Amino acid sequence: MRLKADEVDGLSQRDVELAGRISAAARALGVPADPTAAQDVQVTIDALVTPDARAFWRALLGHREVGDEDLLDPHSRGPSFWFQEMDAPRLQRNRIHVDIFVPHDQADARIAAAIAAGGHLVTHPYAPAWWVLADAEVNEACVAPWMGRD
Repeated sequence: MRLKADEVDGLSQRDVELAGRISAAARALGVPADPTAAQDVQVTIDALVTPDARAFWRALLGHREVGDEDLLDPHSRGPSFWFQEMDAPRLQRNRIHVDIFVPHDQADARIAAAIAAGGHLVTHPYAPAWWVLADAEVNEACVAPWMGRD
């Protein structure tokens, strides 16, 4: 089990005490602690105009904004997205992209929201298996219905 810190205030004293009780109960049951399993993943998007890029990714992912730089999964299932302001455009093409898998009846709405938020459709020859979109700065993402690919 893992407790997550509040985005603003961090762990409270109550959280720390709860963690201690959980650890004591686990020890009493013979359940070993495995701190190597604790991990958090954040995806960083380099952007010249952060608000424009953030709007696209918020619409595409269904995340919620926290402050001026972060997007968090409202269900705490996926990674957070952070936006790093760039001074100059990147000269090379992106080397990675993000795949977003959604229920088949949600794909069209997610794509429409991302386009309305400033993104554009890059290609769709494999639709309805997947669509490739990009934000205003050409950071790519694929939207694929679950079990739509492969």
